[in-house]
Amino acid sequence: MKRTASLVAILLVACMLATPALAAEKLRVVGSWSSLTLYKNLEQPFWTTTLPEAMDGKVETIMTSLDQINIKGAAVLRQMQNGVFDVVHTVVDYVVSDCPELAGLDLPALAPDLETARKVVDAYWPVMEQALENTFNAKLLALTPYPAQILFSNVEISGLADLKGKKVRASGWTTAAFLEALGAAGVTISFSEVPQSLQRGVVEGAVTGSLSGYNAGWGEVTSYLYPLPIGGWDYVMSVISLDRWNQFSAEEQAQIEKLVKDKLETPGWAVTNEETNMGIYCLTGSEKCTCGNPADLHLVEIQPGDFELSRKILVDTVLPAFAEEAGAEAAERWNNSIGKVVDLQAK
Repeated sequence: MKRTASLVAILLVACMLATPALAAEKLRVVGSWSSLTLYKNLEQPFWTTTLPEAMDGKVETIMTSLDQINIKGAAVLRQMQNGVFDVVHTVVDYVVSDCPELAGLDLPALAPDLETARKVVDAYWPVMEQALENTFNAKLLALTPYPAQILFSNVEISGLADLKGKKVRASGWTTAAFLEALGAAGVTISFSEVPQSLQRGVVEGAVTGSLSGYNAGWGEVTSYLYPLPIGGWDYVMSVISLDRWNQFSAEEQAQIEKLVKDKLETPGWAVTNEETNMGIYCLTGSEKCTCGNPADLHLVEIQPGDFELSRKILVDTVLPAFAEEAGAEAAERWNNSIGKVVDLQAK
């Protein structure tokens, strides 16, 4: 009888030990904003369908988004560092409070077109990779741009000079520094809180991607649209906890990296220009809008001198502010990477 009981106990322990090997790995994934196309068309399908199917069911995912968990700023990466989440997609500007060096990726007026933006990302990738590992124990998987970050306004404007004395929402402190150099007050407000802030007069303008703003209802609470990309591209970074990453074999890691590049990052870049234009169409009542009922914002023609003014503010104000905030060593890394692409130096 005792021998039988011992055999049963041994079999039970063996089954318990075997269970993890047989069960699929669970990845707890936080996507970006669920109302936007990057999440709906790329992130969610990738983690819930593409990756599990490609890995033959070895990986299962539990998917949520930034707006659903309602954790602001860098806290979502700190939660990942503490083991609450495994994978996080978040806007780079949201986490620069904990890692100022990341702000160097998307300075206002730095990359006026998508071709330059791609070169900037490629040059700064090793710097960001190391910064994320040191600060959050995270591995960088992808960097994907939102549509060009342009200006929504509730007050009539004809160019950047008209922002003087106005309160304008900025997603990051570098855009706030740019706005303050124009004489405006750069206000940091979470993306989800912007429509209400515009309605209540907390701010008179706000900067975000054209299609992002349309999808989030900004066209219903503003009157003017200025399409100069003063806020850069608002890159979304995809990161995974290094502790979780190191649990995959080298072959699995290579498979995941290739899938992320082919099915998430590359398609994300491919649609950015299209979404920038579509957002403008849908915000300004164009018949070319195919994403829903168009708004009727007044499209303000870009003043030619505002391109030169933006570049001057970048050189005279934003770059020195970045160098001071991030430190001399970070500024030197920026100079040796992005600086060589755009022929500028952070001093």
